[in-house]
Parts: sequence; structure tokens; C-alpha cells
Amino acid sequence: MVRIPRIATLIGLPLISTAAVAEEVIESSHDTEHHGVRIVQVATDLQHPWGLAFLPEGGLLVTERPGHINRVDDGEIQRLEGGPDDLYARNQGGMLDIALHPDFEENRKVYFTYAQGDANETTVALARARLDDDEPRLSDLEELFVADAAATPGRHYGSRIDFKPDGTLLMTVGDRGDDEHQPDTHRAQKTDDHVGTTLRLEDDGAVPSDNPFVDDDEVRDEIYSYGHRNAQGQFVHPHSGEIWQSEHGPRGGDELNRVEAGKNYGWPAISHGRDYTTQEQIGTGRHAEDMESPIRDWTPAIAPSGLDHYSGEAFPRWEGDFLAGALVRPAVRRVVVEDDTVVHEEEILRDTVGRVRAVQEGPEGHIYLLTDESDGGIYRLEPAD
Repeated sequence: MVRIPRIATLIGLPLISTAAVAEEVIESSHDTEHHGVRIVQVATDLQHPWGLAFLPEGGLLVTERPGHINRVDDGEIQRLEGGPDDLYARNQGGMLDIALHPDFEENRKVYFTYAQGDANETTVALARARLDDDEPRLSDLEELFVADAAATPGRHYGSRIDFKPDGTLLMTVGDRGDDEHQPDTHRAQKTDDHVGTTLRLEDDGAVPSDNPFVDDDEVRDEIYSYGHRNAQGQFVHPHSGEIWQSEHGPRGGDELNRVEAGKNYGWPAISHGRDYTTQEQIGTGRHAEDMESPIRDWTPAIAPSGLDHYSGEAFPRWEGDFLAGALVRPAVRRVVVEDDTVVHEEEILRDTVGRVRAVQEGPEGHIYLLTDESDGGIYRLEPAD
């Protein structure tokens, strides 16, 4: 387990690290129900890579949880200067997700989330910076938003970020490990802070005027949805604009949800999961009035992290399917959803590349994976010859 109390010495000071990338075909033809898949290792020796974003000029940005942001391009991994100096890496916390501004080609703005704090308590913060055109560095760092989600370091940060078509940003915040046996007082149900929520923000961190609770004095204005345990997969549907998330449950009860404004997703008042020790049902049952039940629950748990919607041409028989990464029983789940119902599911790459932290379609229609290991890597799925 990587434990680094402060990361200023790693990403807040001038430091450039360059390493060669040697692509390697791991498997030339991996069978699935519809397509043969070639598995290519794009990069390795990354420390718990967490999020990725594709650059329009080619290459990609990849975060490493201990506190790094890297550019991977033209056979090189370059560690970028200019990150936050208040990042705290411990257990599940550290440098987390990354996304490009919708107008990145004009403004070069990169957004990222990270655990902020110290050994006593941490929360999750959102920042942005400008990616320099010619140098491996970030400049003009701005802290945009700090979630009111302070807790003992190490657990349930959530922290996937995506832009909606209207230019606003969605950010998930986990329940920070609050006591799941106290649903009446659990922070994910109280809405007076940001624990266990999906937040919707303007691109400068401000509150959109049409957020669902801006006129409710008892709910924080940034909240878009609540009652979440720890959503680490998210995408905005490219055609419908729907928001989909995959979310960690306790022992079992991992969830796939279609997230809507103002809705309560139930944690921990309702759950398909059980207590790790006693095996007793969490909450009062699986359904309740005015609470949303999942579209799909995974029991036994798969620990979902990373979620995308496939719309490329490289794998035509997967068009419209969801791709969900899994950290437990490591694999990628291909999920077919019709009218808010899962009608088919296929497990691919089981125990082939490792714990899948992120899954994302690339600009050429290939699929990229990050593996959450101390020597994690970037993998690309291509059609087999």
C-alpha cells in the first residue's frame, strides 16, 4: 500500500520524469461473444493509475494515485510539473480523476480531482490548470471547489468527473466510510454536506442556477443527486444526455444507476448489500418510497470502477453497450441495456490484465483500460486480425 503523507515534493516542485513506452501485444486474439480482441500493453510501471483523458492532438493524460499526472505520447511517459501542493495520498485517496474542458483545443484547460488534507482528515477537491503546448507542465493552477466531506483519510472519495453537453461538470463524492448502520443520521442521507452525492458545477466551480436544490435551504446547492455510497464509474450518454454511474456496494450490492436530478439513491437506507462481518442486510430492504433502486445490482460484488458507453466502429456489434471495469473478479463487463433494463451481460478479460480501475473508448474506437496495481499499466483493446 502506497502511503505518502505530503506530495509537494513530488508534484509541486520542478520535476520531469521521462520513460520510454514499449508497446507489447499481450494476447493476439482474445475471444468474446462477438469479436476477437487483441490486447496491447501501451505502458507499464505506473503506480495505481486512476483516470485518463485523450488529447485531441494525440496521446493521453493519466493520473497516478500517489500524486502524479503524466502525458503518454509518441513512445514516452512524461510526468508533468505544476500539480497541487496540498494533495494527500493514503489508501484510496490521492490523485484521482481527470477530464478536459469541452473547449480544450482553445483554452488547454485540464480538470482533476484529488484528496486534500492531512493525517487527521481529508476531503476531495477539484482543480484546473492549463496544459502547456510545448513543455511537460501544468500552469495557472486554480482550486475551483473543495467538497464539504471531511473525514478520516483513506476511504470512499468517489471522484469521477465528466462534462455534460451544457458545459457543466458532474463530480461524484463518496460517503467517506460513514457508519452504514445508522441510516437516519448517515451523511449520504442528510444533504447538509456533500457526502454521498453527485455534484453539478459550472466550469469555474460555481453553482448552476438550475440545479435541483438551489431553492431548498436544507440541501446544499451543489447537489444534483444523493444517497450514493461510492460511485467510481460515470459517463454522460452521447446521444440522450443521460447520466449513468456504477457504484460500490458493501458485501454485494454493487450498482448500476441512471442518475437524475434531485433523486435519492437510497444508501444506506436501502441496499442489495450485506454487512461484511454479520452478513445482515444493510438498511431496511431493497426498495423504499421516494428512493431509487438500481438498474442492475452485482452480487457477489465486482467492485465496479470505470464506466463507458461504446459508440465506435472498431467493435460494431458492441455499439450502444456499456463497458464496466471491475476490481474484484477482475474483468470488463459488457452490459446491454434496453429501456432501463439489463437484457444481457458478458464478462470479458477475466483475470487477464489485472484490476480494472478505468475503462474508456479512445478516439479511434479502441478501448483503453487502466489497471489498479502498484505496477499498473495502460492497455488498449483492438480488433484481432
